[in-house]
Amino acid sequence: MNYRIKKVAGYLSIFLTLLLYSCSTGQNLNKYGLTVIDNLQYYNNQVKDDSEKQLIDLKKFIPGIVLDIRYATANNFTKNVVYEESAAFLRKPAAEALKKVQDELLKDGYGLKIYDAYRPYSATVKFWDLIKNSTYVATPQRGSRHNRGCAIDLSIIDIKTGKEIEMPTEFDNFTEKAAANYKPVSSAAENNRALLQRLMTKNGFVIYDGEWWHFDYSAWKNFDILDIPFSKLN
Repeated sequence: MNYRIKKVAGYLSIFLTLLLYSCSTGQNLNKYGLTVIDNLQYYNNQVKDDSEKQLIDLKKFIPGIVLDIRYATANNFTKNVVYEESAAFLRKPAAEALKKVQDELLKDGYGLKIYDAYRPYSATVKFWDLIKNSTYVATPQRGSRHNRGCAIDLSIIDIKTGKEIEMPTEFDNFTEKAAANYKPVSSAAENNRALLQRLMTKNGFVIYDGEWWHFDYSAWKNFDILDIPFSKLN
């Protein structure tokens, strides 16, 4: 009996230690064993200590950028509104790198259209419950680079017309044709995809093989997974 009591007491001590750690730091060890920051004050304190951790509002930061945040509408693979509002955020160095891409495109009459950027972790869990395909959706056990504010889904538009230039597929096409190097595609789509890849990699982003529209900021490992709603960031 004494052994059982000691064993239970040991588990209780571990639980209380984790609980106190979570409350004091805002870092939650969730049921998947993943540390997720959902405490706004903790995030704000991080930003005070290191300004590069700030999530930057791309619409305000990058002149001329166009938002088409599909998950704030029903025009997405879930057929439901997932985000509470249409917004796009990236960590500061990633946002600065993306601004350089936009600046280069504007010289030739083009610009960026953003489909998705920072994604709260809870949205990633919803997507996984629907798709359960790690080529297109991150697993809850690992989280997404979107959750770190270091991934971007985007395309290129013609500034004069506002229309997207030809790419191999539409956004969120869950077929092999969406792969970053899929062939055959039309010459226009191949050239346009190559232009996007060249400018993004030149400015510090890494191509994601499974989706031509998805790029990860190269220093993504330096940033925590977040589950803070857009409304709190604004």
